[in-house]
Amino acid sequence: MEKTKRIALIAHDNKKPDLLEWATFNRHTLSQHELFATGTTGTILATELGVEITRFRSGPLGGDQQVGAKITEGEIDFVVFFWDPLEPHPHDVDVKALLRIAVVYNIPIACNRASADFLISSPLMCAEYERSVPSALLAQPE
Repeated sequence: MEKTKRIALIAHDNKKPDLLEWATFNRHTLSQHELFATGTTGTILATELGVEITRFRSGPLGGDQQVGAKITEGEIDFVVFFWDPLEPHPHDVDVKALLRIAVVYNIPIACNRASADFLISSPLMCAEYERSVPSALLAQPE
């Protein structure tokens, strides 16, 4: 990973205010990185923070899958995903797939404010970092 991280920001509906509050508090740090977000979350964050954010579709319309694809292509370094495990979601399979991909590809993922606070305040946030990825995942398809 380069010093400038490519960060995906995602939040379920009832977690959007929490993510917005967290992102507002961390606006300066986030503005030093390349930001991506799903649907409505991206629109809200871009408007409120006044920063450029590459937007994917909303989660239920394939946004979570788009983020997962970018992880597998090496184009996302870090994920902040405020999700609600207590609420049913019609795209729960996509959420679990995204979480699985992040773990398989050894991507830092924060699923709540405490983990997001710890990750964003890490000295590794603004440094290069060699992330180990299983060699089978690095092989090019034939």
